[in-house]
This record gives sequence, structure tokens and C-alpha cells, in this order.
Amino acid sequence: MTRSRHRSSRPRVAPSRRDFMAVASAVAGGYWIAPEVRGDDKPATSANEEIRFACIGIGGKGQSDSADAGRNGKVVAVADIDANQLKRGQKAFESAKQYADFRKMLDEMGKEFDAVTVSTPDHTHVTAAAMAMQMGKHCFCQKPLTRAISEARLLGELARSQKVATQMGNQGTAGDLLRKAAAFIKSGALGTVKEVHVWTNRPVWAQGGNRPAGAKVPPHISWDLWLGPAPARPYGAGYHPFAWRGFWDFGSGALGDMACHTFNMPFMALALRDPASVQATTSGHNGDSYPKWSIIDFDFPARDGRAPVKVKWYDGGKLPDQALFAGFRGEIKKNAEGKEEEQPFKTQASGTLIIGDQDVLYAPGDYCGGMQLKSGKDVGEVAFEKSPGHFVEFVNAIKGGPAAVSNFPDYGGPLTETILLGNLAVWAADVAETPGKKIEWDPVKLVATNAPEVDQVIRPLYRPGWTV
Repeated sequence: MTRSRHRSSRPRVAPSRRDFMAVASAVAGGYWIAPEVRGDDKPATSANEEIRFACIGIGGKGQSDSADAGRNGKVVAVADIDANQLKRGQKAFESAKQYADFRKMLDEMGKEFDAVTVSTPDHTHVTAAAMAMQMGKHCFCQKPLTRAISEARLLGELARSQKVATQMGNQGTAGDLLRKAAAFIKSGALGTVKEVHVWTNRPVWAQGGNRPAGAKVPPHISWDLWLGPAPARPYGAGYHPFAWRGFWDFGSGALGDMACHTFNMPFMALALRDPASVQATTSGHNGDSYPKWSIIDFDFPARDGRAPVKVKWYDGGKLPDQALFAGFRGEIKKNAEGKEEEQPFKTQASGTLIIGDQDVLYAPGDYCGGMQLKSGKDVGEVAFEKSPGHFVEFVNAIKGGPAAVSNFPDYGGPLTETILLGNLAVWAADVAETPGKKIEWDPVKLVATNAPEVDQVIRPLYRPGWTV
């Protein structure tokens, strides 16, 4: 099944891996060309036809993503480097063909499915998503969209060129409270917003130290496939299935893990894209593992009538100055005598504070779990567009409906680019508790104009045999 669009009568064929590598190489050089090739030459079908999914990564978040695919269509193929996950997947999707290597799945099953879900470690997102979209497949990809900024730009441009439906898996984008808060801020109720603070309790995995000692690869893990495009290194306990997030070669640290959620509401409300500069202070790092904590300053210029905004990000237990929360009310609880008493205000482990010149809004949690105004006013009714459900937005887009809000070109990609810019500043702040170089950013050329040393983070190199 494909999204409705005009098709040429000229036969089309799926691109070979060599063709795709040529396209990817062009992107790595700062430009790319997307040849008009697709793996599925069927005519457009009705919106009622069953969507066929291939799921790349079915463990961890991939378990719920593949389940969403199964609820909204038929899963015909799954790929995972973990044989234990494939055994579990065999029970969930009895008729689905199984693969360890998603590249082989895409090559062999290209004519059998319409869309993919990508739920792998960050470093393989771009390989899987770009290869699928180049075949004309619709693509759902977990957050952050990619590990590197150039990769996020590539996926957005490729999605637009190939005219496929896309969605990044930051599920909070569909939440009523998040959309309501964004609409409330857009209405001007806080006045002119010039300052935003965002914090998270991540990392909750090992980070900021040395890599694990080399160990024997467990028999159920295909280690070389897990490494994918990343530089080769020995297997070590902890990389799979979770602690990879703390290593530069595989993940994007606390920022990449949670900012697509916690940063999401102010991004939606204030169009926080293309900062002019970023600067970080960290616990220090060795270039292999992300720091234990970081504080990052983003400087956003005026945009579309919105005043310049400064955003400060905190992770690893760091929090905004508590004086900023003076005036907020604490929870109302009953005391031992059954009387209601107001408790001292306490910030949650993650949240957002948006400071305007007329009022201040506090949103606790990673997904905007509520709204409290410093003035004590009630937010009241706010008009906003409700979501039919995060994954349902993607399904509806495949069927010819409106694009999902967090589609790659317009939202998911720009949000990821903004977030990953923070990691350029983190890379430059390798000395503990010392502000790193302020990174000045050109969003058109994807270049740190004063810091050529971070280009390796913007445009990483890839192992032979892996795309982009």
C-alpha cells in the first residue's frame, strides 16, 4: 500500500545497495541526490486496505512499536540482532519472516511491505530509515531521529523527496496537556518569552567513565550487526540492550534520550529551531563516553515575530536555580488531623519552566504532566487540535490523510537537529566544570563556523558495508 500520488507508467526497480551507497556518500559530502526509485510499483490503493509493516528492532521500545504496527496492520517481517527477541517475536507475529540483518530483510522483502518501524540504537537509525525511504517505504523511527545532525537533515529531505509518510516516536507530541500548553504559550498569555529552563533526571545508565572490558559475545547476539555503521570494538557487558546510550559512537547521551520529550513542549510553543549558538559546562568526558552531567545554553534568535529566547538544559541531577520557582504553590495535602495544608513547593526530577514578562509557566515531568502559573491564575480553556493517537497519526498519513505532527521534514527532524546541537557544545566541553567553546552555528550549511573540530560529530564516518 502506498500513499496516493501520481505515478509514471515507466517501470521502477528497487535500488541496489551500491546505488544507495552512492546517494549516502553524496550526503556525507554535504549534498545529496535522491534518484526516483521505489521498491513497490503497485498503484495507489484504497484507504481501507491493510498496511503491511516490516519492523526493525523488536526489543525494548521496539516491542511496543511493533505491537502498534500489528494493531494497525499486518507485520510481515521483523529484524533484530538478538535471537532471543526474534523468538519472542515469533510468538507475537507468527507469520512474519525473521532476519538478523535488516539490510537483508529490506533487500529480500521490499515488495512485501509498505512501511517500516525503526526501533534500534541511535547509531543505526539513519541506515535503516534512509534505506527504507529510498525504496519508497513509509517510515516510523524512534527518537532521537538520528545520532548526528547531518543524518537528521538527510532523513527530512529524503522523506520530502520520496513523498512518504513519516513520524518520529516522541509520543508526547500527541498528548492533550502538551498541545494545550503549547497553544496557551502561543496565545501570548505569558507575554514575551525570553527564557526557558528544561531539566531531566537522565542519565539513569552508566555514563562518564571508561568502556566495559572486552568479553565473549553471548550466542544470541550478532555483535557485528549490532555495531552496524559504528567503528568496530570488542563486545562488552552493558552495551546491549541499554547502556549504549552513554557512548558517543552509539547514542546521544541524556540530551538525545530525553530532550525529544522534555524539550518538546517549548519547541512546539516557540519554534525553537536553528539556535545561533550553544555552549556547555559538563563533568568532563573522554570523547568515548558522555559526561555524567551537563548544563547547556542555547541562544535562539528572533523568529517569525517571536522575540529572541535563551534556553538552558540540565541533566545528571543538575537543576535550575530554585529562586526561579519562588511564588509557585506546593501540593495541597491533608495533615494528620485531616485538614488540608499547602506543602512547600518542590520541583520534580524533570520538567520545564517558561518565563514570560507577564507570567511564568511550570510544566512538571518529561511529557508536560500539567501546568501551573506563578500568578496562580487558572489556565482555563484553550483551543488546540487533539490527536487521534500518536501511531494513528502515522497510519492516517500512510492512508493519504494529513502528515503526522512529528513528521521528519517539518517537526521530528528540526527538533532532533536542535537537540543534537547541544551535543556539539558537550563535545567541546571536555574539561570538567569549565565552560567549553561557544559553538556558533550555520543551519543552512550545517557548519559550526568557529569550531571545525566538531565536524566529526556533525558528519560521522561509517564502516564499510553500511550506508551513509
